Amino acid sequence: MASSISTGVKFVPEEDNFLQRHVAFFDRNKDGIVYPSETFQGFRAIGCGYLLSAVASVFINIGLSSKTRPGKGFSILFPIEVKNIHLAKHGSDSGVYDKDGRFVASKFEEIFAKHAHTHRDALTNEELKQLLKANKEPNDRKGWIAGYTEWKILHYLCKDKNGLLHKDTVRAAYDGSLFEKLEKQKSSKISKKHP
Repeated sequence: MASSISTGVKFVPEEDNFLQRHVAFFDRNKDGIVYPSETFQGFRAIGCGYLLSAVASVFINIGLSSKTRPGKGFSILFPIEVKNIHLAKHGSDSGVYDKDGRFVASKFEEIFAKHAHTHRDALTNEELKQLLKANKEPNDRKGWIAGYTEWKILHYLCKDKNGLLHKDTVRAAYDGSLFEKLEKQKSSKISKKHP
């Protein structure tokens, strides 16, 4: 894939491909490739601290780069090709993204039907732990760690004052719109502090 630097063309994720839309937020220059610096900038934009953003950018890009670049050699820059992000889908997940990165509504609803016992449309921290335990596949340490980390960061950033992670928030995380919302909220807080 040619980058927008040379062609001037911006990458646009497929409308029905929620996984591409989820990852495209981190493609800060919209060229279809996410470098570690962009992953870092994206995590900072949604309100994560320097340490979490740095660690996430290293592990995410190292972990996903080669999987999203089939047939291409190793790159020290660890780029992630957004159009191929479905190739990096990990195990021990909820199944909400299908093999092509599309949203599976029945699997999404299943998360809350099976695990949201205290509140119908929200998960407590304990219910989240049960979800992660239920999704864990035997001998899939990497997939489980990836899933655990994703869910725990989401809970940390988005739980309400009662510690609940709401269904609409989780849905927005899957389609990537949550990241834009968090970025706007953070920008708004900064502009209020520095008018």
